[in-house]
Amino acid sequence: MGMMVINPDGVAVRTTMDSTHTNSYSAILSRLTDQARSAIRDLDPLNEVTFIRLRSRKNEILIAPDKEFNLIVVQTPADVESNHAKQSTQ
Repeated sequence: MGMMVINPDGVAVRTTMDSTHTNSYSAILSRLTDQARSAIRDLDPLNEVTFIRLRSRKNEILIAPDKEFNLIVVQTPADVESNHAKQSTQ
């Protein structure tokens, strides 16, 4: 579906998605990444988040957080794509 690179403030620096989706995803996932970092630090102060994968029925969201930027990829899982293909041929 698309990808984006966001800065620590949740502002998209680069994106392949339209502005509406970019703004929605970047704001929400920036907060989620901050909360995940905080939770991991609370559990083990020497540990850090290196990758987050979220999957719903329709989408899969992959987040690679870094100090200066976060890479976010939103994709349709392969099994969902194959189910859509099967339904359209029937």
